[in-house]
Amino acid sequence: MSVAVVTDSTAYLPAELVEEYGIEVVPLYVVLPGRSGREGCDIGPQDVAQAMQARGQQVFTSRPTPGDFVAAYRRCLADGADRIVSVHLSAELSGTWDAARLAAGQIGEHVVTVIDSRATAMALGYAVLAAARAAAEGADAEAVADVARDTAAATRTLFVVDTLEYLRRGGRIGAAAAVLGSALAVKPVLHVVDGKVVPLEKVRTSARAFHRLVQRAVEAAGDGAASVAVHHLAAAERAERLATELREQLPKLRELYVSELGAAIGAHVGPGAVGVVVVPAPADRALLEPLDQAGERGTEPPTE
Repeated sequence: MSVAVVTDSTAYLPAELVEEYGIEVVPLYVVLPGRSGREGCDIGPQDVAQAMQARGQQVFTSRPTPGDFVAAYRRCLADGADRIVSVHLSAELSGTWDAARLAAGQIGEHVVTVIDSRATAMALGYAVLAAARAAAEGADAEAVADVARDTAAATRTLFVVDTLEYLRRGGRIGAAAAVLGSALAVKPVLHVVDGKVVPLEKVRTSARAFHRLVQRAVEAAGDGAASVAVHHLAAAERAERLATELREQLPKLRELYVSELGAAIGAHVGPGAVGVVVVPAPADRALLEPLDQAGERGTEPPTE
């Protein structure tokens, strides 16, 4: 039985992995002043950053339609899949999971399993990647779905933003609203808990927030061979510095990807945001190909 894996565009997986594993990606929609389109297809991170930096123009996002998912599921079935595992960003942050669920009802819930990852960005991406690798190895749909759920549950997402205003405007800030008002002068370290954005700790300067982001990521990775992703929006230099520090402090690092956040999530965190996604060992084992293949991607095999 062949299992296809579907996700949405907020997983921000590297394009080569999407192609290698045949992952079907359904894009969210992004609305800029004067234009709109699909994330990653019509509108990219630079478009969003430029709009937000130019007179503070607001950017809006919307979920894919159930019809978008029906079309994606039918493509998978036409390509030979017998079952589909569809893994999506947190239902607390978007209606994408609900649209996928409605589409699954049209195709057949015995055919399509829809999973709320309660995460986004590469926290979602790593769950999708683990599922795709399990499917490639011949796992059945139930096992593929379990791998996705387990990987997502073990993953930590930490980030800092230049301002909380974009999260507030988009209604994605959840319990972090407590740090608004007079606390806007504070630079909070945020994380995702049960699918919601909440404050982890508050610090007084951007430099201190960056330092604590590194420390928290290292703590989340633990002593094992973790997999890590670094995200940013219009902050490439900070992201590379963050990646360098993590490589230095995590000698057993398995995989590390650096990528700019796409339009749908970038619209809610704003330019200058940087974040880290950590899959600690042993949860990251589901992600791994043989270590010599991982090495070909530029990562170092772990020391035993």
